[in-house]
Amino acid sequence: MRKNVKKNQHSPRYEALVATVEKDTTLTVEEALLKVKATANAKFVESVDLAVKLGIDPRKGDQNVRGLTTLPHGTGKNRKVAVLAKGDLANEAEKAGADVVGAEDLIARIQGGDKDLKFDILLATEEMAPQIGKIGRILGPKTPNKRNGTVTNNIATAVKEIKAATRAEYRADKAGVVHMAIGKVNFTDEQLQENFKAAVGALLRAKPSSAKGRYLQSITVSASMGPGVKIDMLQATKFVG
Repeated sequence: MRKNVKKNQHSPRYEALVATVEKDTTLTVEEALLKVKATANAKFVESVDLAVKLGIDPRKGDQNVRGLTTLPHGTGKNRKVAVLAKGDLANEAEKAGADVVGAEDLIARIQGGDKDLKFDILLATEEMAPQIGKIGRILGPKTPNKRNGTVTNNIATAVKEIKAATRAEYRADKAGVVHMAIGKVNFTDEQLQENFKAAVGALLRAKPSSAKGRYLQSITVSASMGPGVKIDMLQATKFVG
């Protein structure tokens, strides 16, 4: 009987790129970002993705690392923003460029599964915060909350930062890994380096007081369709300062 042969999960293009990255070698931040650019050969402008393994226990509520930070050169992504607001703050959100603005009517659309309603991030004013619970199960990770700055009365600034792609959200997954886009491969070397510094710096500032042992365990960068490139942890720590 012929045995089932497991098919290769990756394309020949990807495998060729993997062959250019030494598996057990770590690079400096500068070298790693240059390598990412060199491995980006898809037919679109790829994002530069950061993956940081943290020394936390995500099962513990006080070690749930999440929040927002501002990248000096943005992520290069155009994101759709919806806002739960009323009155003057709703008007401010519209003027700032929000794609969708509403109150109870917007909640009803979300509850009803409106297929025409599309957004990447939902903001809410403090007045609307008590009603968020009605749609929390539907929204999942997109649920607004004060901790990551998506519940705020400074709504115009929040909308502008997100639309300009300077605001980046981070959240550790169940394995304690934070994934974050820090730009595009067509950014300059300096822009990517400065965004890297801002992103990792934000994670360092978010370190839970209850986290024990080494906090930053590994850092990898990659293009959207490329292999991961490992960064030397000692050099990265010095680089971020």
